[in-house]
Amino acid sequence: MSEKTYQVNQAPLGESESFITFQEQLSKVATVNRSVLIVGERGSGKEIAATRLHYLSTRWQSSLVTVNCAALSPSLIETELFGHEAGAFTGASKGRKGRFEEADKGTLFLDEIGLIPIQVQEKILRVVEYGSFERVGSSVSHEVDVRIIGATNADLPQLCETGKFKEDLLDRLSFEVLFLPPLRERGEDILLLAHYFASKMALECNIDESVRFTLSVERQLTSYSWPGNVRELKNVIERAVYRSKRGYIDEITIDPFHNPFNKKEESVPVSSSLDNYSEAKRKLDIQYVGQSLKEAKGNQKVAAELLGLSYDQFRGLYRKYKDVVEL
Repeated sequence: MSEKTYQVNQAPLGESESFITFQEQLSKVATVNRSVLIVGERGSGKEIAATRLHYLSTRWQSSLVTVNCAALSPSLIETELFGHEAGAFTGASKGRKGRFEEADKGTLFLDEIGLIPIQVQEKILRVVEYGSFERVGSSVSHEVDVRIIGATNADLPQLCETGKFKEDLLDRLSFEVLFLPPLRERGEDILLLAHYFASKMALECNIDESVRFTLSVERQLTSYSWPGNVRELKNVIERAVYRSKRGYIDEITIDPFHNPFNKKEESVPVSSSLDNYSEAKRKLDIQYVGQSLKEAKGNQKVAAELLGLSYDQFRGLYRKYKDVVEL
């Protein structure tokens, strides 16, 4: 199998209409030698999409160089991108190529592009417009042929309005803007991905039997809002498989930081006396409302679905107990 075929086949699974539409848009723009921006929430697969875009392009045999701008301090981003000459700053004993030079004839993927300092954006704009730049500490121009793919979960036009992103650069980078659908909008893909991650984790844990989910677990997976998207789903499924040690998943833990010993509301004791029914029901309602909101990350619609209630029913309970519910 060629490197191109291998890389393209690593695209995330998906059969939902929104995801297929996204992949069609990505495939179409991949062959056009222009800059592309990928906009999506955290954990939604922006880096995988950028990788697929590169390997579907005419540059697939050249380098794909990735820079995570969120992992670099503002003072380091310039030297990381453009390199430096010996003596350019304290500790620079020898010259070093930057990521633009490493990506020559290939693709440079700038993840979290909205975090790049404005002064560095000036130099990137020059590369986009003229194909040349100078290393830090040098006046010698270097020419490169690089396709830029940027990714962000920020509102770049809003950053332009506040002076944190250059409008000229945004104009040059946004030949096409691809919006990666969040997992909550991908419907049937949730269970498809869940089974995919479960099978891979079962192999890692030496579980021979195929992994199955109970109907209650499937309902929990499909009703949750997944603010962490595919990355969060992967963690939840892998955790469930590892804990099960078998191929039958009847319980998942969405919030690994839920402390079972930190209970503000005590469990309601079973009593032979029937005169405490109202108080027992009140405590039970508070427990369920609080726990469902925790699992739904505060989303009342999802919390209602987890309890099997209508949204109006849940809203009524929440309004009744909101002053005592522990979130």
